[in-house]
This record gives sequence, C-alpha cells and structure tokens, in this order.
Amino acid sequence: MTRSLLAATAAAAALLAPAARAAEPFTLVTLDEVQRMLGEKDVAVYDANPAEVYAKNHLPGARFVGRDFGAATLPPDKATRLVFYCSNPR
Repeated sequence: MTRSLLAATAAAAALLAPAARAAEPFTLVTLDEVQRMLGEKDVAVYDANPAEVYAKNHLPGARFVGRDFGAATLPPDKATRLVFYCSNPR
C-alpha cells in the first residue's frame, strides 16, 4: 500500500459513525485511523476516485463508488462505519 494513497485517504476520508456521534455524523479521520480500520468487520471502505484510478490502485477491500452507487450498495447493518476517500488534490 503506498504512503501517498494512504495520505490521500486520510485527507479525504469521511467516517459515518453509529449513533454515538449523532450530533456530528461525518468526521475526518487520520491516516493511522484508516489503516487500523482496514479489514475490521464493522467498516466498509468506498473509493470515490474515477474508475481508471480505482482500477490502477485502491485500498484493500475498497468498493468502487460509480454512477450506479446508491443505498443498495451500502451495508444492511446501519451500525457499520463507512469510510469514503478520493485523491482529489483540491
């Protein structure tokens, strides 16, 4: 896993937390937090990069967020933590 991909992830990741963070459901997470969450059963990771970027390199287990992305793509368990990331330089 490249350091730059993880850095982009940490900069752009938004974590949708369960009810514990109901007042502020979206949170930026650090590179270390994302790295610890990878592979955890209660975390789903989504790559919002263009398809060619996703095809070339993405985090392990990340699902592609394409044009057809919708509620059916999300895990059925509402307590699942969601991490979305992209490498948008802006």
